[in-house]
Amino acid sequence: MLDQTRRGMAAFGLALMSGLAPVSAMAEDRPVIAAAADLKFALTEIAAAFAAETGTKVDLAFGSTGNFATQIREGAPYQMYMAADESYVAWLAAAGLTRDEGTLYAQGRIVMMVPHGSRLAADGSLETLRAALAAGNISHFAIANPEHAPYGRRAMEALRHQGIWEALGPFLVLGENVSQAAQFATSGDAEGGIIAYSLALSEQVSRLGSYQLIPADWHAPLNQRMVLLKSAGPVAEAFYVYIGTPAAREIMKKYGFGLPGE
Repeated sequence: MLDQTRRGMAAFGLALMSGLAPVSAMAEDRPVIAAAADLKFALTEIAAAFAAETGTKVDLAFGSTGNFATQIREGAPYQMYMAADESYVAWLAAAGLTRDEGTLYAQGRIVMMVPHGSRLAADGSLETLRAALAAGNISHFAIANPEHAPYGRRAMEALRHQGIWEALGPFLVLGENVSQAAQFATSGDAEGGIIAYSLALSEQVSRLGSYQLIPADWHAPLNQRMVLLKSAGPVAEAFYVYIGTPAAREIMKKYGFGLPGE
C-alpha cells in the first residue's frame, strides 16, 4: 500500500499565432483552461503571448489530469482541457462532453530530480536509488499520485521496470499532481523524486537541484491531448488554434516537450 501521508514540506512556490485575428473580449468572460500540471510554466508563457498578440486573455487552472476529467464529468465549467494522458480525453469524448476527439499537442518525459545536498545523485538509470534503498538511505521519495496523475503512473512504470517499485513503496510521498511532487522532491525533506521534464527545465525548479532524463521506453508514452468542451466560446477556440502556431510550439520545445510532426 502506498504511503499517502502528506508531509508538511516547505513549498518552494512554483510560480504560477501568427496572423490570428483578435477576438473581442466582450464576446464572453475569460474562459478557464483546465491544464495538466506539467504545463505550468510553458502554458503560462503561451497564454501571455496569446494575450499580447490578440488582446484577449484566458484563465489557467493547473492540476491533475485525472481530477480535471472527473470534475468535467461532474459539470465543471471549463471550456478547454489539456490532458497529460490522451486516454482521459477519449473518456470525455465517449461521454459526449467534448467537441470532438481533440488534438495531440505534445509528448512529455520524466526525470529523476534531487535537491542540492541530497544523499542521492540525479541518475536516470535509477541505480543510485536502488543502491540507496539497499543501504537504508532513503526516507522520502516523491512522485505524483499514480491513481489520477499520468506523470505519477509513468513514474510507477519506470520504477517497476527497474524492479524497485515494491521496495520503494514505504518511502513514497505522493503529490496531488506532478507540480506538487516537484515541490516535495526539491524541498530538502525528501531525497528526491520523479517529476516532469518540463518542470525540471524551468528556472524556478532547476535552480533547486539536479535532474536526469529517464529512458522513454521504460514507461508508456505521455501522449498529451487537448480538446474543446461543448461549452467552449470564441476565445477558447482561438486559444486552441494558437497552441498549434509556431510561437506556441517554440515555447513548448523550450520546456522539453516533443511535438507532433517533429
